[in-house]
Amino acid sequence: MSTGSVVVLGAANVDLVLRVDAIPVPGETVSARGSEVHAGGKGLNQAVAAARSGARTRLLAAVGDDEHGRFLRAEAEEAGVDARGVRVVAERTGSAYVVVDSRGENSIVIDGGANSTLRGVSELERHAIAGADVVALQRECPAGSAFDAAEAARAAGRTVILNAAPAQGLPEKLLALVDVLIVNEGEAATILRDLGQAAAGGSIEGQVRALAERVPAVVVTRGAAGLMLGRGDEVIAVPAHRVEVVDTTGAGDTFCGALAAEVTRGSALEEACRYASAAAALSVGRRGAVASIPTRSQVEELLAQS
Repeated sequence: MSTGSVVVLGAANVDLVLRVDAIPVPGETVSARGSEVHAGGKGLNQAVAAARSGARTRLLAAVGDDEHGRFLRAEAEEAGVDARGVRVVAERTGSAYVVVDSRGENSIVIDGGANSTLRGVSELERHAIAGADVVALQRECPAGSAFDAAEAARAAGRTVILNAAPAQGLPEKLLALVDVLIVNEGEAATILRDLGQAAAGGSIEGQVRALAERVPAVVVTRGAAGLMLGRGDEVIAVPAHRVEVVDTTGAGDTFCGALAAEVTRGSALEEACRYASAAAALSVGRRGAVASIPTRSQVEELLAQS
């Protein structure tokens, strides 16, 4: 089965990671056990995940004309991502300050930098979008860029996958252009609240059903509890793989990029979710975002053991 092409439009950041025993609460000062610098950003992470799963992948993003920008472009290219669509702008490269505790859970503060310049898509970017099988979007960049990209993808008959993260209001005009919506439980609740729509019974299944009334397919990820896939009146639960958690940074992005790649292979969405869930499980067993993303052969090996 051959893999098609994915265009990812989204943020590229340098992740400045601090490892602590426990994430500090307001007013508390803690000492770090170590620090690291990694390539990250939801757009870059998802592009690398798609490329490592075998899809021909192009990244549309923006970085500064600085050391961090050059580092991110090099990391993308090394992972097999076509980075010719990455704009180099006057703003500094975006960064994320990541605090990771002893259980692998994290807390993140983002400084958008160059990512804030992605306020729309150029004609060249529209051409790249029109030539892809799947277009993957997130919400780390200004909303206008995601809407313009989704509109261009829809006009060309391409599949639009939206990872509505970080959690924030989701414009209905953008939601109307989405084929597959991917959110976690908190993001699902935020979107439904902003839409003025309650989940039936307040349950996770109710969230899935309520969102499935708005989009053709919705995936609600639940970490160790697995995920739920909703299409029309159908809700399917997919269990998570049991793994030792080292660092959850980038796990959601790994899932999204891997799922996008699997969709281009013509896999049914349920099977694509199972593949992406395995990819995310492998990612949490390693440190960093881009550095933790597995290859297709590694994912297939885990699936064969299941």
